[in-house]
Amino acid sequence: MSQVDAPAAVATVPRLEMRGIGKRYDATVALHGVDLVVQPGEIHAIAGENGAGKSTLIKILAGAVARGAGTIKIDGVETELPSPHAARQAGIRVVYQEFSLVPHLSVAENILLGQLPSRAGGMWIDWKATARRASAALDSLGFDVPDVRRPVKSLPVSQRQMVEIAKAMLERPRILVLDEPSAVLSGGDLDRLFNAVRALRDAGTTVLYVSHRLDEVFQIASRITVLKDGGLVGTVDSASIDQPGLVRMMVGRDLAEIYPPRNASVGAPVLQVRNLSRSRVFSDVSFDLAPGEILGVFGLVGSGRTDVVRAIFGADASTGQMTLDGRPYRPRSPGDALSRGIAMLSEDRARDGLVLQLSLRDNLSLAAFPRMSRLGVISQSQQHALVADEIAEVGIRAPSINAMVRRLSGGNQQKVVVGKWLLRGARVLLLDEPTRGVDVGAKAEIYRIIASLAERGKAILLVSSELPEILGMSDRILVMRGGRLVGEFSRSGATEERLLAVAAGVVEGAAA
Repeated sequence: MSQVDAPAAVATVPRLEMRGIGKRYDATVALHGVDLVVQPGEIHAIAGENGAGKSTLIKILAGAVARGAGTIKIDGVETELPSPHAARQAGIRVVYQEFSLVPHLSVAENILLGQLPSRAGGMWIDWKATARRASAALDSLGFDVPDVRRPVKSLPVSQRQMVEIAKAMLERPRILVLDEPSAVLSGGDLDRLFNAVRALRDAGTTVLYVSHRLDEVFQIASRITVLKDGGLVGTVDSASIDQPGLVRMMVGRDLAEIYPPRNASVGAPVLQVRNLSRSRVFSDVSFDLAPGEILGVFGLVGSGRTDVVRAIFGADASTGQMTLDGRPYRPRSPGDALSRGIAMLSEDRARDGLVLQLSLRDNLSLAAFPRMSRLGVISQSQQHALVADEIAEVGIRAPSINAMVRRLSGGNQQKVVVGKWLLRGARVLLLDEPTRGVDVGAKAEIYRIIASLAERGKAILLVSSELPEILGMSDRILVMRGGRLVGEFSRSGATEERLLAVAAGVVEGAAA
């Protein structure tokens, strides 16, 4: 049942009314007849599978997409939102799942973009004041971004998310929309986000919270609106429904078993890692990974888990020893790792895994052109056949092989990245947050693919901040804290409480 700690504020005039909202893209109906009513000082969740219409509804409210039908009222006044500027003037701010930061600018510049403090009558930017105000904005949320002068592109994904949230909250908007805000946050960072959201609520801000993490929805929201196939399923009090009931509303069926059964049959290690280290990032990491095994790696944000994966993939320099098939393995680059059969699925698929401007066909082909070309010339028939087979194998749903990958749902985009590496012939898959930002139905499909790959003899390293995912999919589990491996658990010996206690340093880790 719901753990939310405050009811929705009672008000005679809603902060936001969206009535009969509709939107078409050519023959595709994205939304039809959707109603959303939210009160001042309410945290209201929007739930639904990918493709349910959540993103379109948010973009209409943000002024990024023109609605095709319906009306919008803010504080009882019918309002037109023809542009993002108009939405901002109306007091609406949106933190999207995909970042809208300027990578080459500093943290401080991004937070205060458009309102940088100046001196000498506006002739010069006051950089000291800029740094102070940006640091104060982050401190007020409890977020830890040590140097606001650093360029945003140098930050890990979790800290970029903090910057994005601080930027939106700085203006104290009337309506704040958070789209998957916790996808890269965990532990204390997530607690700090929730505290900041509740403080905004208590000050009268309306918060729309979109998340595929249903436990968060129940923890933070007083009411939940569910969309399915572009239509409204209903709005419920979070105290009146449980997670299985919400899943039934979202997917139209019971999700009896999201994690596929595992009968792991592993052999001798294919990858051996010994004393892998990177100065001031992680040290003395050692483990074995066997064909047919799913080895989970859990840790809170900043534990070093992603850094270890990047080092194995040759994206970052490291020291220590690694062997692949019993032979020394020291990748000089990701290309070197790929040539040896090791592939990585990044936690930021839009930035590192896909070319959003290209088609589904071209994205799947990117790593496998040698298989579909001769003397440097691509055989279109061979390309089409290989790509079509891979689409069927991983279950990608798209209008056609030529569909633009940016128009696919998050779950289907993630399948594209997996399919790309399978076409390349990868034997070892490094999966970093493979279900980040995808809905519960798409997660089940991705889990099925991962389990199937393990059954076919692929060696899989699964990095995740979601404890149910780690527990449900892993044959063994490693726990990281402060750049070190601090615990190892068998599937049968692991529980959420034990893993979290070790990851947080409450108890010392040990093999179990």
